[in-house]
Amino acid sequence: MNVDSSSLNKYTPDEMMTIAAARLIWPGCVCFVGIGVPSAAANLARLTHAPVLPLSIGDGELAETADAVVPLPEIFSYWLQAGRIDVGFLGAAQIDRFGNLNTTVIGGYGKPKTRMPGAGGAPEIAHHAKQIFVVLKQSPRSFVAQLDFCTSAGFLNGNGERARRGIPGAGPQGVITDLGVLKPAAGSQELTLVARYEDISVDRIRAATGWPLAVADTIDVVAPPTEDELRVLRDLHKRTEIAHAGDACRSRKTPRPSLEQARSTA
Repeated sequence: MNVDSSSLNKYTPDEMMTIAAARLIWPGCVCFVGIGVPSAAANLARLTHAPVLPLSIGDGELAETADAVVPLPEIFSYWLQAGRIDVGFLGAAQIDRFGNLNTTVIGGYGKPKTRMPGAGGAPEIAHHAKQIFVVLKQSPRSFVAQLDFCTSAGFLNGNGERARRGIPGAGPQGVITDLGVLKPAAGSQELTLVARYEDISVDRIRAATGWPLAVADTIDVVAPPTEDELRVLRDLHKRTEIAHAGDACRSRKTPRPSLEQARSTA
């Protein structure tokens, strides 16, 4: 049963984005996902329609029920680089029309306005996973005509350049935002709007994009969240908040040693 927008269960754009991303995961899909929305989407899929979902992530919610927890080098060498990952879920601060991602700096690299966490494992995931799903909020600041820095390759300049360079994975096959869904066009590989959410107009999505957005001839409307999807997602968020609060409490009770203490024990 779908949640009526006038009910107490009215959903937020972030919830719609997470649920739309979760629906792309199928049972048995081997995912490599990061923290934040990708993690929430993978957990939601595991708790609803994909109960036997194998996952690779440093996530307590997943580790509690995992068959095994393996070292990070094994994840990259045995699973990712060997081509055993079906889907890599990535976020970004910036994305361009060909699905290239920036998670490094905003502004010039030498003197950036903002220096972000950096690449982590994202370039390897974007390179080796069989396909990539990107999840991020859509605005002219995040959907840009030119990246300030290219951290992870999508389709590079499009028109088959990724394949010509011998990059094994298929690249970004879906970009899920808080407004709709984009997919690469055949041939050009330019990201194209293929679906929107209820009450979101194509003009609004165009205005939230930093380049002239390509739009498919037929635009699907993504079904709103079901009551079950919202219930499971909100319960998941509550458990995550409780776990983070407990971690913060333990951290306060166990303060880090001062520099003098560290030197005295060295």
